[in-house]
Amino acid sequence: MSRRLSRLITALLVAMPLAALAVGPDDGHEPSHAAARPLDHAPIGVMGDHLHHEGEVMLSYRFMRMSMNGSRDGSERQSARSVLRGFPVTPTDMDMEMHMFGAMWAPSDRVTLMGMLPLVRTDMKHKTRTGRRFTTRAKGLGDIRLTALVRLLERPGHRVHLNAGLSAPTGTISAKDDTPGGRVRLPYPMQLGSGTWDLLPGVTYSGHRGRWGWGSQLRGTLRTGRNRKGYRLGHGWGASAWLARELVPWLSLSGRLDYRDIGNVSGDDDALNPRLVPTADPDRRAGRRLDLLLGLNLAVPTGPLAGHRLALEVGRPLTQHLDGPQLETDWVAQIGWQLAF
Repeated sequence: MSRRLSRLITALLVAMPLAALAVGPDDGHEPSHAAARPLDHAPIGVMGDHLHHEGEVMLSYRFMRMSMNGSRDGSERQSARSVLRGFPVTPTDMDMEMHMFGAMWAPSDRVTLMGMLPLVRTDMKHKTRTGRRFTTRAKGLGDIRLTALVRLLERPGHRVHLNAGLSAPTGTISAKDDTPGGRVRLPYPMQLGSGTWDLLPGVTYSGHRGRWGWGSQLRGTLRTGRNRKGYRLGHGWGASAWLARELVPWLSLSGRLDYRDIGNVSGDDDALNPRLVPTADPDRRAGRRLDLLLGLNLAVPTGPLAGHRLALEVGRPLTQHLDGPQLETDWVAQIGWQLAF
C-alpha cells in the first residue's frame, strides 16, 4: 500500500469523530452494557471500544489465531528457494494463538479502567538449504496491558473517548528452543513480549442510527527505551473503521477495515545471527498491512442472558508490504465472550 493511500485512510478515520460534533440529535443514548444491543459493541477485534456506567464490571475472554504462510519482500511473494539463496535457513509457516483474559471496571461514568492478560503460543516451521525441516515453539504469558478509557464527547448516537494504555514487559524475550544447530534463543517474532514499557495511545469514535452502527479507532504503540537484550521493537500505529447492521434485536453483522504499520527493530540481540535466518535480522521486521474482516455480534439485551455477548470476526489481508523477506499473513480470526453486570 502506498504512503499516499495510508495517509488518506488516516484522514478519513480522523474525520469520523470530528463529524460527530456537527451531527444533530438522534434517538440513541449511552447504553448500560449490562443490557446492551449488538450495535452497542464494536467488532470483537476492536479493543477498548466502549465505556461503562459507574460501578459496572465486565469480564471477557478472547481466542485469537493468525496464520502465516510463505514469504514476501515488498509487495512481491518470495519462494522458499529464493529466500534460501540469501540465507541458510528460512521460515515457511507460522501460527500464533492467543488467549486473552480481560476485565473492565468503571469508577465513574466518565472513566473506565481495563486490564488485559494474554497467554501466547507461537509455532514456526523452517527449511534449510540442505532440505532439512524443523519447528520451533514458544508459549507463555505475554505483555499485560492496562488502559484508561476517558470520555471526550457524548451526544445522542455519537461517542468519542480517549484510550490511554500502558503495556508492561511481562512477556519473555529470552525464549529458547531446539534447532539443528542446538538450543538457541528464538528470533524477534517468536518472543512473547517486547521487554520494554510501551505507551498505547488511541482515540475511538462510535455512532449508531436506527439499525445501523459504525465507528473508527486510531491507535499507537510507542516503545520506551531498549530492553535488557539491547534492542527495542519498532514503533507502530494502526487505524480501523467498521460498519454494522442489526439483523434482529440480538444479532448484528459487521464489516471492518484494519490498517497497521510497524517499524523495524532498533538495536539488536547479540545472541541472534542476522545472516542465518531473516527473522533474526532487525532490519527485516517493518511492514504495512490492510485487512478486511467480517464479524457477527450476538448480545441479548433483556432476560436471564442479558449482559452476555458472543462475537466472531474473521478476515484476511487485502494488501501487505513487508521489509522482507518476511512471512506474510494469510488469515486472522477471533472469537470472544463478554459478561457485563
